Parts: sequence; structure tokens; C-alpha cells
Amino acid sequence: MSAAITTPDQRYIVVRDRLWRRTDPNLSPEERQALIGRLMVARRAVKAAKQAERDNDAGAAEALTAARAEVDAAKVALGERGPVWWQDGAPDLNRRMVRTTPYAAWYAALSAGEPEPR
Repeated sequence: MSAAITTPDQRYIVVRDRLWRRTDPNLSPEERQALIGRLMVARRAVKAAKQAERDNDAGAAEALTAARAEVDAAKVALGERGPVWWQDGAPDLNRRMVRTTPYAAWYAALSAGEPEPR
């Protein structure tokens, strides 16, 4: 697995040319780990609910809705969704293509092999 490309301001990672908001760096390591554990449990619940749906199990749709809500709650608690964790008023560019954002020139230079400014 390759390392994620992180924007210079440390707010986003770039995956397949799209920005994804990073976890709030103000979370303690213990809190972050607990929330990641909660997220992983919720993601496994989504997988199980989808399998139950394919098996035509009663209640699978409700289980899937609940599991997806738990994934969302964990992502909000991590700072990856919901209100932004930075305080300077910069807009949230989560899920946007990097080429359509203020990071476009930085990313183009990075993609062209130019060294990052220090």
C-alpha cells in the first residue's frame, strides 16, 4: 500500500485525484483509536447487513440503515464529516476533485514531479 498524499495544510489526503478530509489532529491518540475501532465495527455491520439483504433476511434493511448511520456518526466524531475541525474559516472541499480546488496548482506540480516547497 502506498502512502497517502497529504495537502500542504494537512487537511486532506488525495485519493484518485479526489480530496478526502483527514481525521481531526486535535483528537488524543486514545480517542482517535477508540473512534477508529467504532468505525470498523460499524463498517463490518454494514457488510453483514448487505449480506443479510442478499439472503432476504427480515429486518436487513433496518439493520443496514442503522449500520450506515453508525458509520456516519463515527466519521463525524473523527472530524472526517460534519463541521470542519479547522478554525480559520476556510471552506470544506471534502470529496472534490483536486483539480477544481485551490490545491490544483500544488497537485499539478506534484504530479509533474516537481519537489514540494519546504
